[in-house]
Amino acid sequence: MHFNCEPFENLPPHTLFAIMRGRVDVFVVEQNCPYPELDDVDIFKTTQHIYTLDNMQLMSYARCYEKNDQYSAIGRVLVNDQHRGKGIANKLVEKAIACCTLHWPERDIVIGAQTYLLDFYRSFGFKCIGEAYLEDGIPHQDMLLTIEKLKT
Repeated sequence: MHFNCEPFENLPPHTLFAIMRGRVDVFVVEQNCPYPELDDVDIFKTTQHIYTLDNMQLMSYARCYEKNDQYSAIGRVLVNDQHRGKGIANKLVEKAIACCTLHWPERDIVIGAQTYLLDFYRSFGFKCIGEAYLEDGIPHQDMLLTIEKLKT
């Protein structure tokens, strides 16, 4: 399986459409969460879009970006419902971690994980920080992966 990793301006139009459609299908329709799914983070020059396509349909996606001067971040992690249970999510998160460490090697990585996925993210070394919270009616927990953890 090949993961593509590209900034917004390098995304071909049909690929961009597949990404947008896939994100809306999962985060708005499937999770019944009407909110503005697309945001300015998508078009930041340094944001990296990681994705896999199958016959121009989105299989998996994540975006990596500069959160601030201290952290990079991984967000919008998804695997299309037809491709779940095949280990794609593990490979996707590994690729996203590698992307963050390549582009922002001195920054720890933060995520806002849905709480039912805490053990999944812990398996990569992420640790919970702060308190759980509701985001768009879905329980979330901020998590941190320290750079030192990646080097050991």
